[in-house]
Amino acid sequence: MSARILIVDDVAANRIVQQARLSAACYDTVLAGDGATCLAIARQDRPDLVLLDLDLPDISGLEVLRTLRRDPQSRDIPVIALTATSAPADRLAAFAAGADEVMDRPANERVLLARLRNLLRLKAEGEFPATDSIALAGLAEAPAVFEPQGTIALVAPFAACADGLRASLAGQVRDRLVVLSRREALADIAAGEGDGTLPDVFILADDGRNPAATLRLLSELKSHQSTRYAAVCVMGPAGEGDEAAMAFDLGADDAVGTSITPEELALRTRGLLRRKRQSDRHRARMQDGLRLAMLDPLTGLYNRRFVGPQLAAAAARARAEGTPFAVMVMDLDRFKQVNDLYGHAAGDQVLVEVARRLTANLRDTDILARVGGEEFLAILPGSCMMNARRVAERLCQMMDDAPIRLLSGEQLHVTMSIGVAVARGDGGGDMLVDGLVEQADLALLESKGAGRNQVTYRMSA
Repeated sequence: MSARILIVDDVAANRIVQQARLSAACYDTVLAGDGATCLAIARQDRPDLVLLDLDLPDISGLEVLRTLRRDPQSRDIPVIALTATSAPADRLAAFAAGADEVMDRPANERVLLARLRNLLRLKAEGEFPATDSIALAGLAEAPAVFEPQGTIALVAPFAACADGLRASLAGQVRDRLVVLSRREALADIAAGEGDGTLPDVFILADDGRNPAATLRLLSELKSHQSTRYAAVCVMGPAGEGDEAAMAFDLGADDAVGTSITPEELALRTRGLLRRKRQSDRHRARMQDGLRLAMLDPLTGLYNRRFVGPQLAAAAARARAEGTPFAVMVMDLDRFKQVNDLYGHAAGDQVLVEVARRLTANLRDTDILARVGGEEFLAILPGSCMMNARRVAERLCQMMDDAPIRLLSGEQLHVTMSIGVAVARGDGGGDMLVDGLVEQADLALLESKGAGRNQVTYRMSA
């Protein structure tokens, strides 16, 4: 689906020209001739990006920007502001009002389209955090009141150039400024001041002698594992004209020319740092979601959803290698009495301690999961019946030998029944997995019926 761009300009001819350019680039366009129409469309239709001329007849373009950023429905929409004046104060005012980019009018078409693609890509990757169901439900984290000091790396062909850039930014930003060589910028742990801190933002200063080398460094940073998520700004001749367009398409987060003022560079750098932190938080939420989808929140063990594919994978490996593997189903004896007599909080403490003991007595290659209230399952790759018997009896004895101490100081004697099934690895497909778990469950029932606190074994058919 094509991205939808809102073009805001009070001159009809300008709107038509921009519409033709963007349509040729396969974008859908929406047109607005004044600020009020822009705000209404942004709120109701939520375009993917706004191309905003700051000279509007009804509302100041700066006020339009501020209104867009105040409104929860439009505050995360990227905005490229176009201005007829290149006065530094006007550009700074536009950035301060909320513009993601400010370009002189008429803008270089290649650079404009490249910057547009860049901002759309950042938005798709979550660096412009869209209003989602979590936020609407009131469950989102509160905005950070205090942001820690960031690290900004200044990379230039010569140390003198980087030192000059550092001096011009020193009074403009509160973040740590470090000078790196190109080799240090590509190292797994950036040299910085020797503390191993990875930079949050790289500013690649180009002196015009070899812009291609600067663009190659940009490409390396964006493909390098340790720096791929850092924000990168290309500065100098490599950040102007056709080179700027290429920089954006190579993954640059920003590109600026030689005429940029220290004040504007500092403002852009703070924006890059803020966006990078938003991206970090977004990825952390995604990773937490993936982790919670696989783990039991109480014990930290894998859950039933995760263990199913792992069983299939273990069976496939056993079949391919011709090796056995075992499955153990474990259930705490009379666990309901623990909850009834001591409360569910005590029951949770017991489950956490059982999980810890089981983990400590299994190999790193074994897979342990909590698959029910007090039921656990373990996959033992490469284990024959003799090995599985030894492990299961050790686990059963380990639970019987040592009582579990509650936070209240009371000690509970908890035992466990175990059912073990072993597959030789020459079975077939899903039948092997389903049959093995069924055999382990039946073995567990036999352990329960025989008086609990013991192990029963079965071979898969």
